[in-house]
Amino acid sequence: MTYMAYSSLIFDLGDVLFTWSDSPKGAPLPAAVLRRILQSAHWFEYEKGNLSEEEIYTVVAHDYDLPIEDVQSTIQGARDTLQRNVGMLKFIQELKQTGFTIYAMSNISQPDWEILSTKARPEDWDLFDRIYTSAAMRARKPDLAFYKHVIEDSDIDPARTIFVDDKLENVLSARSFGMHGLVFDGQANVIRLLKNLCYDPVHRGRQFLESHKGNLRSMTSNGVEISDNFSQFLILELTGDQSLVAHDQLSGPVNFFHGAPALTTDTFPNDLDTTSIALSICDCVDVASKRDVMEEMLNYKNTDGIIQVYFDHSRPRIDPIVCTNVLTLFYAYGRGSELSESLDWVEQVLLNRAYITGTYYYAGGDLFLYFLSRLLNNSGEVRMRFSATFKERVIERFGEPSDSIGLACRILAALSVGITAERDLRTLLSRQCEDGSWKDGWLYKYGTSGIRIGNDGVTTAFAIRAIQDSQFLRMTK
Repeated sequence: MTYMAYSSLIFDLGDVLFTWSDSPKGAPLPAAVLRRILQSAHWFEYEKGNLSEEEIYTVVAHDYDLPIEDVQSTIQGARDTLQRNVGMLKFIQELKQTGFTIYAMSNISQPDWEILSTKARPEDWDLFDRIYTSAAMRARKPDLAFYKHVIEDSDIDPARTIFVDDKLENVLSARSFGMHGLVFDGQANVIRLLKNLCYDPVHRGRQFLESHKGNLRSMTSNGVEISDNFSQFLILELTGDQSLVAHDQLSGPVNFFHGAPALTTDTFPNDLDTTSIALSICDCVDVASKRDVMEEMLNYKNTDGIIQVYFDHSRPRIDPIVCTNVLTLFYAYGRGSELSESLDWVEQVLLNRAYITGTYYYAGGDLFLYFLSRLLNNSGEVRMRFSATFKERVIERFGEPSDSIGLACRILAALSVGITAERDLRTLLSRQCEDGSWKDGWLYKYGTSGIRIGNDGVTTAFAIRAIQDSQFLRMTK
């Protein structure tokens, strides 16, 4: 599926789609000398067709005080090492088949082009709608005249064109015309970036979730896979797709873990956080049962009257995000006033930026803003009280370094007050992995040890939701 921001791509040939060795076997000249020759002003004139092959050998041999025979045999030896970049050519074929127009733009002499065009496979050239060479144009990248000719001759829209080259100076010239320029720094990374630019990120993200449905497990920062209910309920809330997740059946208070606890005590208490998320989104529990659970929650406050994390008086932990999630449940059922001390504390955390490096159980500050936006969306009373400060705190986070789950949470928090975090959205889009997922995200952590918990499914679900909601806001403005 194509993503219609771009329609054309221009690829360099040498060192992108085809490679030559600068140290061919048996060459009389070392690689460093060959590189200097290929970067010399004389070679540039040769590529433009202003010097013949015999003339370039003579001029270079004179300038570098080298035997003509050594120059000639080294260059010929390099030509004989021609290799196709199979992975890139295969990916370009995929782009071609999905509707993109493909062009090549290369600094290459006429003799070298004749060798390349005969040694490469005919199907390689079928990929390109047009091939532009410096020898034919008598202009050379990064000369602007070369780019102007390609734009006018191909009738491309530079703003909808991606340019790929292994030299930064060439990419900078392309960018000056409004193209999206990529420096070729390795096949895997460039293919990943091109997929992110050319294909619909939401569709790719959904494909990842669908291909892993029922198996979207969490992973700790020390490499332990865990099954937990919490991540599953978040994925369910973000996607609305029950088929993707596997969690305990709801009947009352819910445990963080789905199955046996990991990296903690053998028996682990149910917690108010997972329970609040679950009851907020699941229709399988009737209202009377939900109210019974809320009544039980009210029995678990600390000495300051703030709601605790666990249904366990021996673990009197508090966390502002947990309080926020419990408040969201209570306000949804008209009972927010029963947790006034918790709301006051959440407000102080917001005012004083106490969340900025994360909380006791949550890994990043942007997570607090996201979960607080859920509360604001569920209560006009809280929105009126918090709105001005909340908006200020969201805006001041724009552009701050964060992992992908943090960026997605920041974007969603901003959208809740009608703002699109464009810079953060671009960063989030650039981080999509080749398989369609977003993998760099830490959601939760063990309070005592600090071991972090991430889930590619959660991070991907957050990213998809952030992108979708951003697109929706643009359409409605």
